[in-house]
Amino acid sequence: MMKVLAFILAASVAQAWSPAPLDSKSTRRGFLEQSIATTAGAVAMVGNAESASAVPAVGAKAPAFELPSSRGDGSATSLSNLVNSGKWTVLYFYPGAFTSGCTLEAKYFQRDLEQYRTFNAQIVGVSVDPPEKNAQFCSSVGLDFFMLSDIGGAVSKLYGSALSIPGFGSFSNRQTYLIDPKGNIRWVFTDVESRIPTHSKEVLDKLAELTA
Repeated sequence: MMKVLAFILAASVAQAWSPAPLDSKSTRRGFLEQSIATTAGAVAMVGNAESASAVPAVGAKAPAFELPSSRGDGSATSLSNLVNSGKWTVLYFYPGAFTSGCTLEAKYFQRDLEQYRTFNAQIVGVSVDPPEKNAQFCSSVGLDFFMLSDIGGAVSKLYGSALSIPGFGSFSNRQTYLIDPKGNIRWVFTDVESRIPTHSKEVLDKLAELTA
């Protein structure tokens, strides 16, 4: 298994490589974090990682949380805040900001944002990245929705979305949850990694079905 992880990490480093010189500790650290987060997504796709807990059942109450937001005002957002808005919530977990897969996924959600609004739905992302990095990610990609920082992965564990990779730490698996205005989990997408280009459409189709 470790040989497989080493191979995937090497491939991920190549994928994340930028020709810009790595002339500072912060840049090198960011490059390594990006490579490892890319590895987390790849490992999840081939099944060589351990999930910390079971995915909550459809129909169950969504696990409560309160996490720092990327909105830059130092505020935190709770599940109660999202539910009290009276909207459906598309709560999606992703391995790491600025990685190629996570960037594509976010762009597809942004592309379809107006369609989500027609279903009275809001999009919120969750990763183990710090708020500052998520804020930079949202600004760089041009997102009109925000991200939450699950540092340590406690909320990811509650949602069955935590990935533990030996030697690399914990990340959020790429999974999406549809939570209705009453706070109930109405659908869970667990095999997102292999369907990133079509995932947003899948979510919209399921929202159309659930709100019909």
